[in-house]
Amino acid sequence: MQPADRQSMISILQALYYLPTGIWPLVSLRTFMAVTGPKVDGWLVKTVGALITVVGGVLMLAGLRRRVSPEVRLLAVGSAAGLAAIDVVYVARRRISPIYLLDALGEVILIGAWVAAMRTDRRGRGRGVRRQLARIRRKKMRAVRA
Repeated sequence: MQPADRQSMISILQALYYLPTGIWPLVSLRTFMAVTGPKVDGWLVKTVGALITVVGGVLMLAGLRRRVSPEVRLLAVGSAAGLAAIDVVYVARRRISPIYLLDALGEVILIGAWVAAMRTDRRGRGRGVRRQLARIRRKKMRAVRA
């Protein structure tokens, strides 16, 4: 699988996680809170839901178009890291339900997938550059011999 395809796939997978997660409190705050626990400010839950939905939409478009730029990768990894940190900190402070640790696990898995894809991409690019340099050297050697 090509690095661009791998990153597009991860972008789409993260979008498939974020879109329903973000839309859910917008559609039914009552059922969202039944699963995740009571919240004081429904408007804040809906605001976060709207933002997660937008992030999911951006990731979906980038993945489907196979245009996962550095900015999209930053959005994906930064969002996952921020959400995971909030989950862990506020579960530890007993402000939110431990069910959020499942979300933190999902976010960490997404971060790991992005890191692995970016490492593979970098290694692949490095080999491509080395191959190109080797071809140039061979051409120069042929030219010198001729």
